Amino acid sequence: MLTFETPQYLLLLLLLPPAIYFRHFRRNKGAILSFPFKVWKGSGFYPRQFFIKSILFVLALFFWIGIVLFVLVLGGPSLSRHEKLYLSRGVDIMIVFDQSPSMAGKDFPPVNRFETAREMTRHFINGRENDPIGIVSFGTEAVLRVPPTLDYNLLKQRLNSLKIMEMGDGTAIGMGLAVAALHLSHSKADEKIIILLTDGENNSGEIQPETSASIAQKLGIRIYSIGIGQSGEIAAEFTDPDTGSVYSATLQSKFDEQLLRRIAEESGGRYFHAVSPGTLEVVFQTIDSLESIERLVKMQVVFEPLHYLFILVGFILILIEFIVRKAVFREIL
Repeated sequence: MLTFETPQYLLLLLLLPPAIYFRHFRRNKGAILSFPFKVWKGSGFYPRQFFIKSILFVLALFFWIGIVLFVLVLGGPSLSRHEKLYLSRGVDIMIVFDQSPSMAGKDFPPVNRFETAREMTRHFINGRENDPIGIVSFGTEAVLRVPPTLDYNLLKQRLNSLKIMEMGDGTAIGMGLAVAALHLSHSKADEKIIILLTDGENNSGEIQPETSASIAQKLGIRIYSIGIGQSGEIAAEFTDPDTGSVYSATLQSKFDEQLLRRIAEESGGRYFHAVSPGTLEVVFQTIDSLESIERLVKMQVVFEPLHYLFILVGFILILIEFIVRKAVFREIL
């Protein structure tokens, strides 16, 4: 919203109509040299009045717009907007994302498990406010993709860059939880949670999931584990990130539901089983509601000065008018 710090100076705009009248419409406003055509013995001429008048009109418009902008500068123009100032810290969240080949299972139409989980994660991020969120992904190994941050655009960019089998063809659930817990261990937030998304069994890594869950519990971190998909044979198709080759196969899908339930309950969290895009969406909505805390918020008005922009545009418009009149039309005054 455009506001003015000293609006009383805008009264100077009332002087513009008479100024425009005296410059452009008052009769005999300048010296006129009369030249009777009857003494001219040569052939007649027909000046291109419309073209020249159009240019002069535009130049006059530039000049007066520039003057208006200079008057507005005196009024102290600024752009005001309302911003939320959070007086209390939100929930620190780490999302642990499975990148193993089984996430390519096509039992989550119209896409696969991986794409559905990623889309639901985006919706979850969009629904949070003032909650630092980070991402850890895992396959055979685990890696921190983004530490807890309020830059949700960066977070979603990194989420979009994840690829199936980028971290190998294993499933190191314990390593993923350990990396997430490590990066929440120094958090000063009252509430800290890990959201684990996986469709497999722990078959890689040096740290067992139970050990990671015990560490999380001691650090006051709750784990929400989400088992994705159904057990049994499923069709899968994915692109190898190293070679670019596309693979289609039938996978024997299974995940250790008892393990996922244990690590969630030991840390004070909950276990969920999502067998379709709809149920996965409900799971995220449930976690969102469970982790809603009371926030102290103050609204503040932020002003962004615009006088530099007004001065620059006004100066350019008046300079254009001056140069065209002097250089093109050869005006003396």
